[in-house]
Formats: sequence, structure tokens, C-alpha cells
Amino acid sequence: MSYKIVVDSCCELPEKYKKDPHFEIVPLGLEVGDYRIMDDEHFNQKEFLEQVASCPQCPRSSCPSPESYRQAFESEAEHIYVVTLSGNLSGSYNSAMVGRQMYLEEDESKQIYVMDSCSASCGETQLALLAASLEEQGLSFEEVVSRLEAFRSEMNTYFVLDNLETLRKNGRLSGIKALVASTLSIKPVMAGTMDGRIEQIGQGIGIRKGLQKMADAVVRNVARPEEKTLMITHCNCPERAESVKRMVISKVSVKDVVIMDTAGVSSMYANDGGVIVTI
Repeated sequence: MSYKIVVDSCCELPEKYKKDPHFEIVPLGLEVGDYRIMDDEHFNQKEFLEQVASCPQCPRSSCPSPESYRQAFESEAEHIYVVTLSGNLSGSYNSAMVGRQMYLEEDESKQIYVMDSCSASCGETQLALLAASLEEQGLSFEEVVSRLEAFRSEMNTYFVLDNLETLRKNGRLSGIKALVASTLSIKPVMAGTMDGRIEQIGQGIGIRKGLQKMADAVVRNVARPEEKTLMITHCNCPERAESVKRMVISKVSVKDVVIMDTAGVSSMYANDGGVIVTI
């Protein structure tokens, strides 16, 4: 059976998949003050980070329209899998569900599954690539959906922020806390919850200690690491991603490691120097 994987632009894809006709990225919009762009193949990370740093207002994203998703479903594929940013962070999932309903009102022949990743960035990548792998193995649509949901239930997402300004600007961190954290070089270690929310699970004094605590959490909580891919996305800091890779694989054996740079939405959340890990 033919298939298609549709993701929103918070999902980082390795280059070879960006050119694969089985995949399509539906972009979100990005806004920093008067600066507005689409998070598509023209995204310029350096320019965007400069805008974020110079603007006193919090950067924002706008989810794709239902029509954008409906158009993405127009293909020869009989099985379509949609993976979106956590519904607790964006309206992308709800928009995709409306787009699905719109499409099926015109054409009921396709099977379309919309998945809230309950994650972001490489968490979406994990699910998107798994869907493609399962389809290539010849599994039924129902079995692919079941396996995706099972994988999501045990997938862990972590991140460490070097720059706390976005959290301060959006009100999730008071100015005083942000000042103290910056002055003392405190780096919070964050994790995604089962329902796609964010919680702090620790902190380190200095970025290396923060990354080490994150790597320790990865090792401590991963089940059957030898069956899984360690995915790391970084915002303009490849050396930190490599450091986290070494920290993890020195303690557990994984099936594979994939390192990617953040696209637009992930760059907005992670900010300059942030690192995100899923496994």
C-alpha cells in the first residue's frame, strides 16, 4: 500500500527524508515583533536568532491552517500518517484534525491517522521515521497506528536551555529568577510529560553540568536502548550535541544516533545554545 508522512515544521527531518516523496512538511508561521516569516526551507536560523535576541517581545508561532493540512492529504497515498507538535504547545494537532475531517468529507477512500506527538522537534522525528519504517515492512495501517502509540507511550523527551530569555519573555520565568539563573549560570534540565507538558527535573551549574544531568536522565529512564535511536537536535551548538552523544553512549548501547540542527519552531523554543534529546 502507498503511504505518506505529513509533519508540521517543528519536526526536524534528516536531509535525505526532506527529498523523499513519502514526506511532506507543513510549515508554521513565526513572529518576532514586526518580523514575520514561514518556517519553511527558506528559514535562516542566524537571522531569526538575531531577531529574537534584539526584540523585547516574546517570539510566537502560528499553527498551520486546516486547509494547509487538507492540501497535504491530496496525494496518491492510501495510508497517511500525520505527526504534530504537542497539543499543549500549539494548535497544530487540532488544525490537522479539522483538515482530516475536511478531506474525508470529499474522499473517504483514504485512511488518515493524526498523532499528537506529546513532544516536539526530534520527538516528532522519532514517530515520523518509525511510521515510514513500519510501512516499508508491510504492516497494516491499524498495526502501524498501534505500534506508533506504543512507542509514544515510552518515548522520553529532554532539553537543556542555555538562554532563558524566551522563558522570561513568555512569563514562564520571572525576571528575578532569570537574572539569578543567568548570574549563577544555572541551566534547567527539562522533560516532557506523558501528556505533552513540560516540567523541570533538575538543574546544573554551567552548561556542561546541565547537559550531563540530562544525559544521566536519558540513561536512567530508557528501556531497551539497544532497540532505539538516540536523536539529538541542537540550536546552533553542534559541539554540545556531540558531547551529549558521548555522555550517553559511554553508558548504554543504542541502535543508532541522529544529530540535527533545529529548524524554526524548535529554534524558537530552544533558543541559541539549547539541546533537545529524545529516545
